[in-house]
Amino acid sequence: MSSEPNWLAAAQQFQQQLVDQWTKIAQGTVKVPDLAENPLMAAMQAAVPSGAGANGWGLPVGATDLFKAANGQPVSFDMGKLLEIQRNYLTEVAELWNQGLQAKPLADRRFSSEAWSKNPVSAFSAAAYLLNARTLMAMAEAVQGDAKTRNRVRFSVQQWIDASSPSNFLAFNAEAQKKALETQGESIAKGMQNLLHDMKQGHVSMTDESVFEVGKNVATTEGAVVFENELFQLIEYKPLGAKVFERPFLMVPPCINKFYILDLQPTNSMIRYAVEQGHRTFVVSWRNPDESMAQVTWDQYIEDAVIRAIDVVRDITGADTINALGFCVGGTMLSTALAVLAARGQHPVQSATLLTTLLDFTDTGILDVFIDENFCKFREMQFAQGGLMPGRDLATTFSFLRPNDLVWNYVVGNYLKGETPPPFDLLYWNSDATNLPGPYYTWYLRNTYLENNLVKPGVATVCGEKIDFRQVKLPVYIYGSREDHIVPIGGAYASTQHLPGPKRFVMGASGHIAGVINPPAAKKRSHWIGPANKFPANVNDWIASAKEHPGSWWTDWADWLKGHAGKQIAAPKAYGSRAYKATEPAPGRYVKAKA
Repeated sequence: MSSEPNWLAAAQQFQQQLVDQWTKIAQGTVKVPDLAENPLMAAMQAAVPSGAGANGWGLPVGATDLFKAANGQPVSFDMGKLLEIQRNYLTEVAELWNQGLQAKPLADRRFSSEAWSKNPVSAFSAAAYLLNARTLMAMAEAVQGDAKTRNRVRFSVQQWIDASSPSNFLAFNAEAQKKALETQGESIAKGMQNLLHDMKQGHVSMTDESVFEVGKNVATTEGAVVFENELFQLIEYKPLGAKVFERPFLMVPPCINKFYILDLQPTNSMIRYAVEQGHRTFVVSWRNPDESMAQVTWDQYIEDAVIRAIDVVRDITGADTINALGFCVGGTMLSTALAVLAARGQHPVQSATLLTTLLDFTDTGILDVFIDENFCKFREMQFAQGGLMPGRDLATTFSFLRPNDLVWNYVVGNYLKGETPPPFDLLYWNSDATNLPGPYYTWYLRNTYLENNLVKPGVATVCGEKIDFRQVKLPVYIYGSREDHIVPIGGAYASTQHLPGPKRFVMGASGHIAGVINPPAAKKRSHWIGPANKFPANVNDWIASAKEHPGSWWTDWADWLKGHAGKQIAAPKAYGSRAYKATEPAPGRYVKAKA
């Protein structure tokens, strides 16, 4: 998001031109166009701010340059659609001018407060902004080209639109201005303090981070570290009953984030839930990479972390096989490890659970706009001698996938209104960034997002073995979230087409995190289950056949996992084993390291 300052500069110029034009009209210094005299020319003239050149279409000034910047080169449009957009725009411009300072912005939460409706100039500015935003997105839809070009243009234009909202600037935000007057400027002073604080910490505050402490009020499930190497610590959790299932359970979270998304609070902890169900539970806690890990590769993460964790859990428990779960990238890594082990003739995992996981990277949603050959080559050159992909860069990228919710909302609240965001454990976790080793990151980019090699039998080589998911024949429980913007539901579902063993696919409501972290006690959301053993190629066909069930999917998963857990045995009285002794209490020190 290195072009963010350019967006802001363009947005400020764009909004200033609009407000200047509307103000002149309101003051009577510019004649309100009489569209009855010459509708086309009058509307085109009205749409062009003073001193700017006409673009010939009666569309937002600067649109041509905007679309060129979005695509990196000039774009072509469907002329039929563009003529229709022109007609609609001119009609709406006329309606807006006729409304004058009585104009009201359409329903939009950014302009929903009473302050906007009671400030005619601000309301007019918001209405004009929304008109131009709708028009620009309609133009983006009219761009001709391949799917990737059109997606990239739509994404870039939407980013520009979101950044240019008048709500993002104190000069136009009626609500922030009203608060400044009511507090006699105190809100502005507090906003400056918030801005300086966030500049010092290196990211926009989404929550009051001072309230939380890992191990104190997040990541509090009782356990101990029983193994560590340079890549991860292995945590074993204390049983909550007299008996446990004989087959232990290992959870592999994404290394792009910290594991405690699975252990935020006792009431929404998936780790605690697994322990409550009677599973002897182990979790991988990834080390936050520093310069000593600048050369670490994907192969090392698979061999020395995932496979090593599987082996250690088996050694500690004495079990021949274990059950395992992988979340997001952790699921991709777990599945890759299982394919490596299968190629070696080893099958130490009885069943696998994959949560919002991509194996087939055909459908990667909005993230696809970032990835092409040039981007991958740039990253490969950047990390040719090793290095770290900063966690803050990764976090910023993910935030800008939903900029109004995860960026501008906090810019407005923190800086323009001088508010302190309320405590929220999930957003604290979201701000607790992790780095990635450059070599790991570049292998992952090329072999998954760009070339989709993991699902091509024998194409990708990992740890000296040809990857072939057809050899991973264990039972799998596959979960996808319906509104996931990181792992689209079609991408999660695609794993059913590549794993040949017994499968169960479940779709949950909501997104990438909220869909997964949905404890039964909350009685929120729904989940969908399709006919047994029927997995059509198209996810929409599966969705059409699926039945909705109220509440969390966790109970369905718990019933499935118990079927693979074996008989119950006496719970261990101590952590680890004679060879693997507890070294420190959970959550361990690796998770506390900051990026």
